[in-house]
Amino acid sequence: MTRRLIAGSLAILLVASCGRAGVPDAERVELLVAAAASLTDVFGDIETAFEDAHPGIDVVLNLGGSSLLREQILANAPVDTFAPADVAIMEEVRAAGLVRGSARVFARNTMAIAVPAGNPGGVTGLDDLARPELLVGLCAETVPCGRFTRQVLRRAGVTAQPDTEEPNVRALLTKVEHGELDTGIVYATDVREAGGAVAIAIPEEHNVTTDYPIAIMSGTSHPEAAAAFIAFVLSDEGRALLNRHGFHLP
Repeated sequence: MTRRLIAGSLAILLVASCGRAGVPDAERVELLVAAAASLTDVFGDIETAFEDAHPGIDVVLNLGGSSLLREQILANAPVDTFAPADVAIMEEVRAAGLVRGSARVFARNTMAIAVPAGNPGGVTGLDDLARPELLVGLCAETVPCGRFTRQVLRRAGVTAQPDTEEPNVRALLTKVEHGELDTGIVYATDVREAGGAVAIAIPEEHNVTTDYPIAIMSGTSHPEAAAAFIAFVLSDEGRALLNRHGFHLP
């Protein structure tokens, strides 16, 4: 009986000292990935699939507006891998000497009009964003979603008077889903994932396309793990996940 108790105690200690898939916690790598808010759903799936394939690496996602993430990186926040929704933002980080190697474009996106389920405002197209009786939301101009939205509106000759300007696309979409807004412009992939909102397509001649680059940061302590993560994103499995979430593939 004593021998069995000792054996059981040793087994419990062994499990407690190991992380997922039997990898000791002390040997696990914590990989910090800063990514655009519009990548929330697909990167959640990529995180799961990547960790299953690499049990020694724990991916920690920091999801938010690309401009805010850029400022965090420029302020020397610890980041191993960066994936913004705008090549220009990556170029600013590279110009500051904070990118290791080169960036790779791994996905593309377009814009779409989002309305709450049932479309209570009767929105049919871009012209409706100029209707004063509607509650209209846009992303702030300081983030890629906001900048691309304003390009779309200029191309369509529409002057919108937003009732709110949100710090990232997910914050805007949440207000549309909850019926706090009659309409807003978001990434096509975001409204595709939404349960409480529907999309109205923007004509191709007015729409814009954004590229998503990904790169290793020069300050990373885990370059091999970061390279493995990027390789997974670019792999057939990673591309299949991106395609499943509605992203265009380069």
